[in-house]
Amino acid sequence: KSYDKVMAVIKELGYEPNVYASLLARGVPHRIAILIPEHGPESFWALAEEGISKAVEKVGPLGIVTEVFDYNQRDAASFRQACSRLLESEPSGVVVAPMFGFDTQILTSTLRERSIPYVFFDTKQDDEGYLAYFGLPEYKSGYLCADQLTLDKSAAEVLLVRVKRDPLRQSDPTVIRRAGFMDYMSEHYPGCIVRTLFIDPYDPERTDQELDEFFDAFPGTTHMAMFNSRIHLIVPWLERHPGRVTRVVGFDNLKPNMAALSRGTVSVLIAQHPDEQVSLGIQALSDHIVFGKQPVRRDNYMHMDILTRYNAEYY
Repeated sequence: KSYDKVMAVIKELGYEPNVYASLLARGVPHRIAILIPEHGPESFWALAEEGISKAVEKVGPLGIVTEVFDYNQRDAASFRQACSRLLESEPSGVVVAPMFGFDTQILTSTLRERSIPYVFFDTKQDDEGYLAYFGLPEYKSGYLCADQLTLDKSAAEVLLVRVKRDPLRQSDPTVIRRAGFMDYMSEHYPGCIVRTLFIDPYDPERTDQELDEFFDAFPGTTHMAMFNSRIHLIVPWLERHPGRVTRVVGFDNLKPNMAALSRGTVSVLIAQHPDEQVSLGIQALSDHIVFGKQPVRRDNYMHMDILTRYNAEYY
């Protein structure tokens, strides 16, 4: 059965059957390490973990095993510890979603020194050594977000809601997306006022209070956006204040986000398929490690799906 599985994968990938002999001769599996944040069951990273499982089914017969190294995304020290554990495991390849920029650079520098190939997904670093990237075109995704937010042509005051991450703000994974958003607004709505509010994702009562205070101070705000997957964090406040905000745009098809979209509380979600991103990343690494194959494209930009309450049920 193992032989049949391996031969099926080799045939699908277009390699000669004698590759199987070299796989048998090696005897020791190739290990791919995956670096992602700790997460709950209905989160962006849970979707990514589904993609890991799908990829393992496909590349497992080639002698590939995966190991996840997770960390507290609000704690740079936790990230560094996860990187240390990852390096100690001596992987054959690494899949990483960059979170803490400086520490990610230290990790990738070490990987290059050790000739360990690595793939980015979700976001990527300004880095010349990565094998491939699978994710949204980050700048364009922010540009698209602004376009969707302003479709009604009435945006005069906009609120960007951001989550508080590490205390020193070393982690800023949506910085390029934010730049695309701001450039669109500057080009198309130069008179629009864009303000930012940081919320604690683990303190809903404080979030409600901060939103109350913000809208008391800036009652003319009618449009809101978030650049990560947590638009659901502000949905309870929005539903207690119907009509206060006329248009809301967020990212990612998490269950609570989709439910808010279906109810009309959220106007648009931009979905990006993290499961597909990480799965393709693992497959690209497997091809490279086992067969020496280079990706057809280095930067693999995924499709951006625009979801509204009218097409959400079919997604």
